[in-house]
Amino acid sequence: MTPYIQNNQNYLAEEFRRFENYLLQESRIALLKIQSWQFAMKTPEVGAHYQQEATDMVKKSLLSFVPNSFVLSEEGYYFKPIFN
Repeated sequence: MTPYIQNNQNYLAEEFRRFENYLLQESRIALLKIQSWQFAMKTPEVGAHYQQEATDMVKKSLLSFVPNSFVLSEEGYYFKPIFN
């Protein structure tokens, strides 16, 4: 009698490998971006324009303001005040 247990080791190993490859590629891209930023900062005529674009990009994506009430409502608070 064979046990009714599904072995997911191959699937998990493949998912781990795929995720590791993804992280490796993203790390390489980040390193290239850092190197290009450093090069732009060393070149004065390119540095000012690049720095302004980078500042705008960061302000638009990473540092956008989100009020606490929005975050709490998205996480399920305020729907039932008794449970808060």
